[in-house]
Amino acid sequence: MDLSAASSESTGDALSDALARYLRHLTVERQSPKTTTSAVARECGFFLAYCRECGISEPAKVDIHTVRGFLTRSHRKGLQPPTLRRYLSCVRGLFRFLIRSGELSHNPATGVRGPKGARVLPKVIHAEDLSAALGAPASTAFERRDRAMVELFYSAGLRLAELHQLDVPPDAANGFPDELRVIGKGNRERITPVGSHARAALDAWLRDRATIASVGERALFTGPRGGRLGRTQIGTALHAWAQRTGLPAHLHPHKLRHSFATHLLEGSGDLRAVQELLGHARLATTQIYTQLDWKRLATVYDQAHPRARRKPEGD
Repeated sequence: MDLSAASSESTGDALSDALARYLRHLTVERQSPKTTTSAVARECGFFLAYCRECGISEPAKVDIHTVRGFLTRSHRKGLQPPTLRRYLSCVRGLFRFLIRSGELSHNPATGVRGPKGARVLPKVIHAEDLSAALGAPASTAFERRDRAMVELFYSAGLRLAELHQLDVPPDAANGFPDELRVIGKGNRERITPVGSHARAALDAWLRDRATIASVGERALFTGPRGGRLGRTQIGTALHAWAQRTGLPAHLHPHKLRHSFATHLLEGSGDLRAVQELLGHARLATTQIYTQLDWKRLATVYDQAHPRARRKPEGD
């Protein structure tokens, strides 16, 4: 669904107008990322299209059977549980907005349960492999930039959007600071530490950056033309860095974030601290890393405990 079309003042039916207001709320008041708002526009648009097929054009006429019918239809088309849960979340968000606006008194999606599916555990990089790759020589300015990005992703557990929007800290001339102020999801602010290896890599990059960045450019990470490095460019740079350094894993920003959380939890066992450092609003989001840690411990147990080993075949 086109976001500009969804945001128009009048689209001919009450449901479409309600979605347009919701999208403006997300963009202006919540300051949600454009990617988030576009996804909501697209996925709520699918729901509105289903409502039109059912002859429904007003929010008050949507009921629990409408929402269930939409999910059932989507499931029959072959969509998987994670996608269906995302659709349901978008629909719930739309009707929560209408309730807060005083237009409705009941959310028809509240009583609908999303389909369960096997939760895929995030993949992480072995600490030894990552350390070896980070120890590889960086002979050019942009190789040093890429190493600094990897070090910062891994040291601070940043999301791609968080690193992309970073500016050079005001006091970086005296050495990169050991703390960073980060604006995360939902416009939530957090302070995250920066490790000594990351600070050294960032100091090396900043010396190169001084000769590359355009005059007045504030972005911490810049490209060959001197402007802020784009999100796609960051992902491409990380992939190339991994290949150049021989890292035996496909590298993307969120894998570094997962590795940060997993390795920190393995070393500390402090789930609340990991939650704060990641900027998760709910502890339940962070708890997936306890499953990763338990999986690792179970593997160690199976390999090491004498009563856990399988008997050889034929015994």
